[in-house]
Amino acid sequence: MSISVQGVTKNYGEQKALDNITFGVRTGEIVGFLGPNGAGKSTMMKIITGFIPATSGTVLINDKEISSDDPGLRKNIGYLPENNPLYPEMYVREYLEFVASIYKLKSGRGHIDEIIGLTGLTPEQKKKIGSLSKGYRQRVGLAQALIHDPSVLILDEATSGLDPNQIIEIRNLIITAGKEKTVMFSTHIMQEAEAICDRIIIINKGKIMADELKSNIHSVVSRHRQVIKVEFDRNPDIAILQALQGIVNVSLTAESTWKIEAEGDEDIRPAIFSFAVKTNLTVLSLQKEESNLEEVFRHLTSQ
Repeated sequence: MSISVQGVTKNYGEQKALDNITFGVRTGEIVGFLGPNGAGKSTMMKIITGFIPATSGTVLINDKEISSDDPGLRKNIGYLPENNPLYPEMYVREYLEFVASIYKLKSGRGHIDEIIGLTGLTPEQKKKIGSLSKGYRQRVGLAQALIHDPSVLILDEATSGLDPNQIIEIRNLIITAGKEKTVMFSTHIMQEAEAICDRIIIINKGKIMADELKSNIHSVVSRHRQVIKVEFDRNPDIAILQALQGIVNVSLTAESTWKIEAEGDEDIRPAIFSFAVKTNLTVLSLQKEESNLEEVFRHLTSQ
């Protein structure tokens, strides 16, 4: 089941939260929806799920408009909001049975057991939600989003506030779900987007800045940027080093280790070696850092 967002704009009074947004998500695809705070990520997800209406534009789920009064269409969507609203006084199993009853599921206890096992809630199922850790509350939220076996899964900051072990566990759940479902996943953690997603959409100030396959996302940066870390046997003459063609910044990162930033397509490393020879320096180590999603994100969303 696919998602198609066509020219969606959302205004809050005079503030434009989304500005003519258009994109699509195919069946079986996990798309990372990235942006700084206030960029419009949560607003877009609420519109896709039908929680709030767009000011203009349309959202289609499998070619049917989400704003249409079609309860069958809504049943195809699983949603984990950013604030993960739960009932703290309810027990885990009790809450999931309650959610199942809302969807009028008739599969019974066996299905609840399956979802509890899938989301790793078995040891906590008899506890009140309010007594659970942040990680287990996120699992409960994910369980309620999955319980009706939706074709579309919308996850807003699903790994927010989790420790590294919990992040890996939730990540694996999302990857498993993404094999059969259409998944949109928003996060502030760039490593999570790189680990989970097939495609990256970057939004800033309500506009899409990039929409690329994860493997191609670096192509949106117009100028090639190189970062070299080099360790000399002694401190270099910084003025001469900075004067080399293409170098835009030189900074000390550790004792005798320098971070050299350069722009342009020509590899700067031969020039660094030549500089070392001419100034009687010995290069003890040299490493070229590959650009990552975080650098692309900062390039597209910085002021």
